[in-house]
Amino acid sequence: MDNVVKKRRLKRFKKKSTYFILFIDICVLICFFLAYGPIGYFRNLFVNTALKTMNHKYYAYVLYSEKTVKKIKDSNYFVKIDESTNTEDVVIDTTEKEDYQSEYDKQILTRDKGNNDYKLINIKVGSADGYLVAIYDPSRVHLIAKEQLGTKYGERVITMCQRYNGLVCINGGGFVDKGYGSGIPSGYVVKDGKIIWSNGVNKKAELISFTYDNKLLLTTDSAENAIKNKNVRDALQFGPFLIVNGKPLEIVGDPWGKAPRVAIAQRKDGVVLFLVVDGENYLFGASLKDMVETLQKYGAYNAANLDGGTSATLIVKNKLTNKPAGGAASTGGRYVITGWGLLPK
Repeated sequence: MDNVVKKRRLKRFKKKSTYFILFIDICVLICFFLAYGPIGYFRNLFVNTALKTMNHKYYAYVLYSEKTVKKIKDSNYFVKIDESTNTEDVVIDTTEKEDYQSEYDKQILTRDKGNNDYKLINIKVGSADGYLVAIYDPSRVHLIAKEQLGTKYGERVITMCQRYNGLVCINGGGFVDKGYGSGIPSGYVVKDGKIIWSNGVNKKAELISFTYDNKLLLTTDSAENAIKNKNVRDALQFGPFLIVNGKPLEIVGDPWGKAPRVAIAQRKDGVVLFLVVDGENYLFGASLKDMVETLQKYGAYNAANLDGGTSATLIVKNKLTNKPAGGAASTGGRYVITGWGLLPK
């Protein structure tokens, strides 16, 4: 009797083992097919997303040769917009209206009852979950920053937002990446018309800024010149610019893959838009094309890309509203350096 039971158990074990090995083989074949098969989408997505990251570029070369990676890079790119915002095109009039140009226009301009400060709209950006915030008074959109730049660590957006008494805040520019994020910005930071951080060189850079007449100015210039000659009050260095004077970024292929992303924009009527998209690093989220197309639907006339990935953070009324990637949601968001906030009058 014992021998019969043992044989049955051995037979079941062999059967399960066979199924398990077969399952593993199928998974390996699928992965091999996606990585090296005739469908280039997955190969391009993997390589372009890996190359965009700060610390994981080497992933692209684990599966592919340098020649293959170069070929993918050369066939997926964007052409930077070579012009600055014409701020005269933006005429600030954010009063609630009865006539709307589209359903997206109506979503933006129809206020929530009792809230004339902002409106939060849950949307899809490509296939990813997104959060669009319409801010009705652009004079209240200001740069926020950690208390002391250049120190060891950054600061969570929620902490900065609380310190500035912000109603809505997002993260902003890049920084020297050391895991938790150092306190060193990767370019210019301007607050209230003064340069509070630079790399010590008066040079041209992509500046995402607001002027003293409360218009989003996207310009490639030195911060020194932008303050002196372009009426800039707040600015940070990042990019690329996604829309300038209504013209979208020219994108070929999918140069940066899909990822959590953040953007800031302004419509011709002056309404400021914060757009934050959820995703998981290296796998899901939005492409640059997704961001541009979504912002265009909602009437963005000027728009710029901000730091994404695990940095992507949206705070609304002292609460973490999005789902930051890489486990950052469980800690209240990643340490960053700068951001933009809807602040009190």
